[in-house]
Amino acid sequence: MYKNITKREFCGISIICVVLFLILGVGLDKPQVAYGQAMNIRFSTWHVPVSREAKVFGEMLEELKRRSKDRVTYTMFAGSALGKGPEHYDIVAKGLSDMGYFTATWTPGRFPLTDVLSLAAWVDGKDIATDIGNAMYKRVLHQEFPGVKMIELNGCIQAFMWTKKPVRTLEDVKGLKIRSPGGHQTHYIKSLGAEPIFMPLGDVYMAMETGTIDGIVTCPPLILSFKLHEVAKHAVVTTFGCVSEGVIMNQESWKKTPDDLKPVIEEVCHNPFHTTGGLNRDVYKKMMKEVTDKKVELYNLPAKEAERWYDRFREVTRKWVADLEGKGLKAKEVVRMYNEECEKRGVKVAAFPPEWK
Repeated sequence: MYKNITKREFCGISIICVVLFLILGVGLDKPQVAYGQAMNIRFSTWHVPVSREAKVFGEMLEELKRRSKDRVTYTMFAGSALGKGPEHYDIVAKGLSDMGYFTATWTPGRFPLTDVLSLAAWVDGKDIATDIGNAMYKRVLHQEFPGVKMIELNGCIQAFMWTKKPVRTLEDVKGLKIRSPGGHQTHYIKSLGAEPIFMPLGDVYMAMETGTIDGIVTCPPLILSFKLHEVAKHAVVTTFGCVSEGVIMNQESWKKTPDDLKPVIEEVCHNPFHTTGGLNRDVYKKMMKEVTDKKVELYNLPAKEAERWYDRFREVTRKWVADLEGKGLKAKEVVRMYNEECEKRGVKVAAFPPEWK
């Protein structure tokens, strides 16, 4: 039947195809959303929907919606709905979501210098941790995140050791099986003579209840979110640092964001804990009271005993730096920068070797 199409008809069909091609953008990069138009942000996180962290992100997105006068809407995918915790960087980078919270520590070796944010330090508010992380990103860590739009980068609130039985000294720790979030915390646990075990947070409750593990190193919000206070009735209040994490946006999603909305997103999301008041120092104090109200015994290490632990942590820092310097990375300089940014905000880095000042 194609033989019956005249030259004029063929030209007409061709013109129609070209017009449709241009209108639909077939085969072309999709244009940026026009100035003044609306957009929907698909936000992903591994945090369970009822957690304090997910609450912060929800309030952040609501604030974004409000300040944009409803031009920004959102769809929340919490509780690993789009994938497991360690997958969240790629979930955003590859465009399965537009924006999301990732944990760098859970992908060992991928962001080597960013692990500086998880050194053992006394950080008792995510707002402060984010100020420090954002400053470090601007100074040096931006080089580790090509291909995504960094919205905010942070360490976490200081982690404690939570156990089934009381721990008072280094000798009490020896031989215990302790769940680790990874990164420096794994080496800290080893340095104390315990055995680090990595498993998803959702498996920890049963593992502690059955005796598969003896305890966990994590921050207070996750103890409450995962109800681990029911199986871990003792905690050593000494900083293990925590994990390095943050909010990123898919590069293409960022490019397509209307120019007048980009400053709004950066203002609201650059420090979501400042924006919402969630998980800041005041909230931290309330969480600690909530933990004790749930009959968890908090034990503060005496200064002399704490130094025994921190001496081990500092040795972990020295070895980590030596390993990275052997690969051509200026790790000692980055650790010094981190200590500087912490000191500016009244934060003490327990794992910082004093001779590096």
